[in-house]
Amino acid sequence: MNYHIVLTRQCNLDCVYCHGGEEHGPRAEVGYSLDDLAAFLDRDHDTQLMFYGGEPTLRVPLMEQIMDRFPQARFMLQTNALLLNRIPEEYVKRFHSILVSIDGPRQTTDTYRSRGVYDRVVDNVGWLREVHYSGDVVARMAVSEQSDVYRDVRHLLDMENPKFDHVHWQLNVVWDAEGNWTDFDGWVKESYNPGIARLVNDWVRVMEDGTVEGIVPFLPVVHTLLTGKPSRLRCGSGIDTFVIHVDGSVGVCPISPDWPFSIVGDIWTTEPRLLADVMSVDEPCPSCTDFPVCGGRCLFANKERLWGEQGFKKICGTVKHMIGCLRVVLPRIRELLESEVISVEDFDYPQYNNGCEIIP
Repeated sequence: MNYHIVLTRQCNLDCVYCHGGEEHGPRAEVGYSLDDLAAFLDRDHDTQLMFYGGEPTLRVPLMEQIMDRFPQARFMLQTNALLLNRIPEEYVKRFHSILVSIDGPRQTTDTYRSRGVYDRVVDNVGWLREVHYSGDVVARMAVSEQSDVYRDVRHLLDMENPKFDHVHWQLNVVWDAEGNWTDFDGWVKESYNPGIARLVNDWVRVMEDGTVEGIVPFLPVVHTLLTGKPSRLRCGSGIDTFVIHVDGSVGVCPISPDWPFSIVGDIWTTEPRLLADVMSVDEPCPSCTDFPVCGGRCLFANKERLWGEQGFKKICGTVKHMIGCLRVVLPRIRELLESEVISVEDFDYPQYNNGCEIIP
């Protein structure tokens, strides 16, 4: 099983698109003991722990204690990276993947996250390279109305010092659109969908030289299109991926601790083996012709529909457009495979679920 471990609900940023906010007091901090956590996790034979927040690097000592307590676990980290260099080298090198929040070039990132954030993130990713961190460094973007997905993704892909291994993005479409968007439809039509088409075409052009760039949403979707192997909900929420909240409750998704539907147990009374496949997406996803490729996009959005039915369909439209663009270039990708310029394995990502939801 994969478990997001929420180390704190506090955060040292207040990003414009984040509705989690910063929390203080006992409710924001871990209220169970490591013995309690161990009693739960020791019943799981293959444990992966993904540190999450809030901002997990605000609790580096707790992070170290957990890593020491579970030396055989696989570890991932999702962080805004402002305090990344406070993690001792011997611990940071134990992470299989580190997902770093950065939204593109300086102007885009600082507009959403506050002035100076871009430079601090870049400096700390540079520190990862300086200490010879060899794991997967993922630039994890939040894409909203001030974003140009083509410009911003290309900026992160093309960076050399420091270098990101992969780039992933999520659309700012989880919470209610009111206050977040002034013209979502116009932005999708004029900016986002054309940007996706340009990214796909660039991606295939680069393949001509034998390089498959690490554009996370494209890789596993094309792998499915090539192999014909259908996908389930790609983030794994409610299937094999869960969250342990600060109060010890177990949920299906780390973003939804305050929605009762998402709480499916706790670390004291729940058997890990009984969590598998506890929840799945509802209609219209399973009946959609793209469901075997998409997998359902987002369990939380599917259950809550905070944008309403019409908004839900609009967001699905962006996914269908991305899949459609990738289908168009599939014949050329097959030609490159047949000529052995690239291989099917180049698209088999991630090796382990690393917190990338895959479908934007």
